[in-house]
Amino acid sequence: MAKGKTKTRYVCNECGATFPTWSGRCNACGSWNTLTEERITTTKKRDYTQTATTVRPIPITEAKKQTDQTRLSTGIKTLDNALGGGIVKGQVLLVSGEPGIGKSTLLLQVCSNVADKNKVMYISGEEAGHQIYIRGERIGAVKENLLLLPETNLETITTAIREERPALVVVDSIQTLFSPLLESAPGSVSQVREASTRLTEVAKETGVPVIIVGQITKEGSIAGPKVLEHIVDTVAQFEGERGHSYRVLKVIKNRFGASGEMAVFSMEDRGLKEVANPSSFFLSERPVGKAGSVIFPYTEGAKPVLIEVQALVSKTVYAVPQRKTQGFDINRLSIITAILEKELGIFLKDRDIFVNVVGGITVKEPAVDLAVATAIVSSLRNKPVPNNLAVFGEVGLTGEVRSVYYTEQRIKEAKSFGFDKIMVPANTDVNDPSLIKVKNIQQAVEYIDG
Repeated sequence: MAKGKTKTRYVCNECGATFPTWSGRCNACGSWNTLTEERITTTKKRDYTQTATTVRPIPITEAKKQTDQTRLSTGIKTLDNALGGGIVKGQVLLVSGEPGIGKSTLLLQVCSNVADKNKVMYISGEEAGHQIYIRGERIGAVKENLLLLPETNLETITTAIREERPALVVVDSIQTLFSPLLESAPGSVSQVREASTRLTEVAKETGVPVIIVGQITKEGSIAGPKVLEHIVDTVAQFEGERGHSYRVLKVIKNRFGASGEMAVFSMEDRGLKEVANPSSFFLSERPVGKAGSVIFPYTEGAKPVLIEVQALVSKTVYAVPQRKTQGFDINRLSIITAILEKELGIFLKDRDIFVNVVGGITVKEPAVDLAVATAIVSSLRNKPVPNNLAVFGEVGLTGEVRSVYYTEQRIKEAKSFGFDKIMVPANTDVNDPSLIKVKNIQQAVEYIDG
């Protein structure tokens, strides 16, 4: 590497924007105290035109011949389905989640399953080899074909992948890797960008699929620049509450399948066990006949899951009423509360409102609006929602109930679990006597009131 001048720049850990001087706030994304100092060495630019080669574009019909449709099974059926049928050759998959949620345990189980017939490499920058062995022995993941590489040097890792050519590589985690060609510390924006880019290049070059573990920030987003999510083929979020046994792997981006799919697991002594029927799992502890509990058919992919939405409305003892949520956007709760006050004439300014999505799932789709609104009214009036009723629909600012996608799939899933009354938007095209079609929030509340 040619010697050059060393300069200092400041990089935002959230968005990756660079600035010549430090400031408390990033002017690109608006985040506070996210600029970190990095030293870079500038060298003479290379003339890429001298090494350029001529590449002939081909018709899209010929591109099919270059694809390899075979997928590598993870040994976990629900996980394979969430990924679109398994792992594709050369695929780069980013798995993120809170510390201690079970990411390393799940991926070690996947490595063990693949190692039954293929060679697998588990690269760890956070644990020594004997620590991985102890966990592997506990969950029954000690296999001869499972190779361990406790290493953080990016050059050593890429060389090992090219020499071994395993069927699968797991890197735990991307924030611990560093390239000696860069002067910045491991975990910095430039190191994360370099490591993810180099691993992607190796995966595409060798055809070896790579699973990368990524840390998340205290806000719940993936740590590092957004370019990390754009480089990889698939992004999966591992969610759950430490006090409960369930874990949810949600696929939020997938170039080889549908996004929004998810797999549900139960944490046990010998690792994570897949839950074949998530709906029955989430409904197993549902309080029947209690006010403030509503069943919502949730889906962001092809397979809906029935989950419980709970609301608690109580008299406030503070000057400003509390608004707290778990698994639901608190700003959306404020909007729904305002709609209920204006359209139904309900006074909620002296009430604390708490909303919880049971199961550790974070719901972002607008179809949950009607379920949240009905749960709030049910808790306020202490009137239980009928046990055989499921609810979904988006609520507009004027109180109208708008249609959502995957309507037929939601209805089918609800009926399969005995919910013979389903409250849906009035524009739903499905003709079914069990459907309760409502145009606005007033009609929805009138049905609950009987």
